Amino acid sequence: MYYVDGAWYKPDEPAIFPEDRGYQFGDGIYEVVRIYNGRFYQWDEHMLRLERSAKELSLTIPTRTELTEIAHKVLGQYSLQFSEDAILYMQITRGVSERQFTFPSNTRPILTMYAVPKLRPIQQMQNGLRAGLVDDIRWLRCDIKSLNLLGATWAKQQATEQGVDEAILHRNGTITEATSANLFAVKDGKIHTHPATNLILHGITRQTVIQLAKNLDIPVVEEAFSVNFAQLADELFITGTTSEITPIIELQGTPVGDGKVGTIVQRLQKAFEEHIAIDRNSITK
Repeated sequence: MYYVDGAWYKPDEPAIFPEDRGYQFGDGIYEVVRIYNGRFYQWDEHMLRLERSAKELSLTIPTRTELTEIAHKVLGQYSLQFSEDAILYMQITRGVSERQFTFPSNTRPILTMYAVPKLRPIQQMQNGLRAGLVDDIRWLRCDIKSLNLLGATWAKQQATEQGVDEAILHRNGTITEATSANLFAVKDGKIHTHPATNLILHGITRQTVIQLAKNLDIPVVEEAFSVNFAQLADELFITGTTSEITPIIELQGTPVGDGKVGTIVQRLQKAFEEHIAIDRNSITK
């Protein structure tokens, strides 16, 4: 069942308001939360980012308490088993109004939320992905997790047409991130990643990986780097809610390092597994 604006709908039932600003303008925000063993992972971190996105867009949203209560009701509707991995998707639009470009003053937010089973990408994490380079043509507020995803969708399509699994984005030769994940490069034992500016999404998993690396005494450099640097890296990997920590073993047809999953990625993957277990145990049912 889909939760839309206070009501429940079956997947085959219409639940879209034609003049919803999210549908017409992409005027809204969203979050995807991982569910491990039937429980939310890093819920508070996702809520904090959702609240930040809303503030940046002057968007009114339900309280964190209200969203948490609804999320648990959504899980109940799906009857997810305790051992089942899944994702929870939520989006909040500015609401329904007569079509106009300026923000209307009399709308109320429309909340949509649902959960679906989602297996962990174990095979990709163990074997790695192949990636291609694609120009980053997205808008300049990628730090806001908005519904404006056409640029990322287009990049992903270009990767598919190139016959690879993922697109690594760059602006005039400076690497930013992947289509729906952050990118890290390993060189001479140090981890490099683009700083958390307006040009990338401030990934929840990105933040976790940076902290895990520091716990493992692996130096982390948050500075922009070039396409050439990425091509000469010893290891590349992406991080995200659904991709977790997935290595890139080939970039633009050339092997990354020795073309195998690197040791630093493996160390971080192990530490991430432990973090999942700890965070899972801290969540209130």
